Formats: sequence, C-alpha cells, structure tokens
Amino acid sequence: MTTSPRLTLDLLPDSFAVCQLAADAAVPEWAAGGPFVSVTRTADELSVVCREDVVPGDVRCEPGWRCLRLVGPIPFTAVGVRASLLAPLADAGVGIFAVSTFDTDYLLVKDRDLDQAVEALRAAKHTVAGSQDSSRHPE
Repeated sequence: MTTSPRLTLDLLPDSFAVCQLAADAAVPEWAAGGPFVSVTRTADELSVVCREDVVPGDVRCEPGWRCLRLVGPIPFTAVGVRASLLAPLADAGVGIFAVSTFDTDYLLVKDRDLDQAVEALRAAKHTVAGSQDSSRHPE
C-alpha cells in the first residue's frame, strides 16, 4: 500500500474564465498577462484560460473559476500526484478543470465550490495557502 503525497497548493488571487475560440483563431492579445494563462490548440478549438476580467463580452466562455497552483516543480517521475488531489475533490463532489505545465499542475474549481474544495484538500492532509479567508480554512 502506498501513501498519498502531502502537497502544497497556492490559491491564485484572480477569478478566471475558460474560453473557446475557433481552431484557426489567433491567440488573442487580451489573454496575455496575469498570474496564469493557458493556451491550448487542437484541431477542433483554441482554448484559453485567463483572468475573467479581460475576456471580451462576445467571446464564448465559462467564467467563475478559481485557480489552485500545485507548488512545484513536480518531477515527471512522480506517481499519484494528481490522483491524490482529484480523489478528495471527487469524493466532495467538486468538479475541476485541470491544466499541466512542464513544472506543475493547476486545478481550477468553480468559485461557488472553492470553500468545499479547500476543505476537502485539507482533510486529505494537503496544504492550501492563500485561501480567501484563512479563518474559514484553518490549517
């Protein structure tokens, strides 16, 4: 039996949106900047995750996401890292949108689910720094 790693996550201060543009769209200038931006192109779409307040009104998007950054870097050889985060969130009924980079992972949860997500992660022995109201989320 293996034990799940104890991980540290930082809550980024902004609200984010997940946007969908046409597959052949240029990467929009409005998306640049902020503590986290993710751009993914597939044959079907261009997805952009960025600060919610910069998204033009005519862009298809899902607003209202908060972003938890896994403190890294996380080596590619690490096993079970994302599972140790996703299992307690799934058990708590919290949906996520996940993005990986070379160094780490980012988990986005809807703002309405943030308190529940932080509680579930802390109950699983993970550390969540930068939460909105530390008095509601004691370590």
